[in-house]
Amino acid sequence: MIWFWVGFFTFVAIALALDLGVFHRTPTDPTFKSAFRKSMVWISLGLGFAVPVYFIYENHWLGANTAGLSGKDAAITYLSAYLLEEALSVDNIFVIALIFRSFRIPGKYQHRVLFWGILGAVVMRCAMLGGGVWLTKKFDFIFYFFGAYLIYSGLGLLRKEDDDEDHMEKSTVVRLLRRFVRIVDGDHGGHFLVRDSHGHRALTVLAVSLVVVELTDVVFAMDSIPAVLAVSQESFVIITSNIMAILGLRSLYFMLAGAMAQFDYLKYALAALLVYIGAKMIGHGHVHIPNAVSLAIIAGFIGTGVIASIVVNKKRAAETAPVEPPAP
Repeated sequence: MIWFWVGFFTFVAIALALDLGVFHRTPTDPTFKSAFRKSMVWISLGLGFAVPVYFIYENHWLGANTAGLSGKDAAITYLSAYLLEEALSVDNIFVIALIFRSFRIPGKYQHRVLFWGILGAVVMRCAMLGGGVWLTKKFDFIFYFFGAYLIYSGLGLLRKEDDDEDHMEKSTVVRLLRRFVRIVDGDHGGHFLVRDSHGHRALTVLAVSLVVVELTDVVFAMDSIPAVLAVSQESFVIITSNIMAILGLRSLYFMLAGAMAQFDYLKYALAALLVYIGAKMIGHGHVHIPNAVSLAIIAGFIGTGVIASIVVNKKRAAETAPVEPPAP
């Protein structure tokens, strides 16, 4: 079993090393076209990983501790968890965009912040998912707590959010950092740590934005981790699906950040999705929903939100388009 974990995390390390050390050695401002291509690659890898999951569980290569899943069930469960994490990442992308805008981080440095932020997120997610699996196996009542929390979070998405661009500058995190460490403003070539005019080490604004991004991911993990535990408590499935979704977050951010305002109804779809997952957790011991049905419901919520947003935006554009006067 240990070799599958070693192999997976070796793949993750190689992918991250190539991403920063080869493909993004020189800071550049990513274009929508390049971000789209990379997003398609990461999404294809994420969806395609269901194939090795199928063979791993079909041949019992992980040993007896596989929750009795067949290869087909394991692959469907993996896809459900992956799509769920991808959907919940959309709201995270919107908040990250606000962070970069409030700290005025140039586009050419945003990939660097996201790289290290996602590297930290991989470590934290593994620890939090491992703890979540242990809790659900040790204390059955935790399902009811997680379910109620997800329903509360889903309903919370319907509340109007503060979109003040400078709200991050006023945050408690930033005030605490400025109290205990030196922070210098300005462009320092993408470095997180520099020396100020007095020769003292100081954090750059880029480093502060990284701290805020990391803390933001912890907050969002409080939603995504209970949600994915509602899909499965099988460690290999939920950890690999979570990390595969996170790895593509950088490219997905550069593809969607500028167009988030166009997906008006996606937030309602995410709210409904969280409420559904929460209700599933609360009723886990009483109502059984097949994995294939759950996968269809998750994909249906996401697809409905995206399609509804596109249709409504096209209708608005048609209504607001200037009417040309008739030809004389």
